[in-house]
Amino acid sequence: MEAKVRTAPNDFEIIHIPAASWAIFDSIGPMPGAIQDVTKRIFSEWFPATGYAHPEYELEVYLPGDPGSNDYHCQVWIHVNKKL
Repeated sequence: MEAKVRTAPNDFEIIHIPAASWAIFDSIGPMPGAIQDVTKRIFSEWFPATGYAHPEYELEVYLPGDPGSNDYHCQVWIHVNKKL
């Protein structure tokens, strides 16, 4: 099967992210504070307490809804590797 060639506008860059293991964290609350709090806790609490390292990629996944509402749901996806 031949891979499809994808194009992007000139002011965008296409980044190919290889298959990886991801830790996914939910964020509930108004943006941007809720996701900033979750991200801060991931790096200050979760990583030090686990055997994982953050090698390269992270994504913020914004789901449908009102980002200003107290029950807005989004996610932080962190690319992880086991520490050696």
